[in-house]
Amino acid sequence: MAFPGRLIQQSWHLVDAEGQTVGRLAGQIAQILRGKHKPTFLPNKDMGDHVVVINAEKVEFTGNKWKNKLYRWHTGYPGGLKQRTAKEMLERNPLKIMKKAILGMLRRNTLRHSFMEKRLFLYTGPNHPHTRELPPSTPALPPVPRKISHDFHFGLDSYAHPETFQREIRISRNRKKNRPYTRKYRNSPDF
Repeated sequence: MAFPGRLIQQSWHLVDAEGQTVGRLAGQIAQILRGKHKPTFLPNKDMGDHVVVINAEKVEFTGNKWKNKLYRWHTGYPGGLKQRTAKEMLERNPLKIMKKAILGMLRRNTLRHSFMEKRLFLYTGPNHPHTRELPPSTPALPPVPRKISHDFHFGLDSYAHPETFQREIRISRNRKKNRPYTRKYRNSPDF
């Protein structure tokens, strides 16, 4: 199904990162930036929404990742391999932890560089300058559960399929499985 790009509606989502695990939260935000929560999703089109993340410095890691996780980069000069632990990265620039996690879950292509990176807004603290798009009464998306079940739709229930639709899909699949297999030959009248 071709879906014209000019009809795509891009909405704004507010995410509170306080107390949430970095990887789980980054996975949720990456899907919203791509637009996979929409029924009109196409992988080669720009379908995603804007995401504003507040309290980005209050994220958590599981286990000993604050000491053991290393962020590495190369300066381009011989012997220029640099590294920092997650704790040092939090002290120097807390927004880079979330940004690297989110962008690491997106494909490195033109859609990411031209569109998705520009729609991600990260802020330390509870305040953000996007009050026109997200008034103070806007609730943040619910936190990502530790175990995602089949009925979790990125916290966006308006895009979720109704239960009857899911039930109809299961019934039609069972009918196909229980149907006896009949082989049709070229010379038979049923062919």
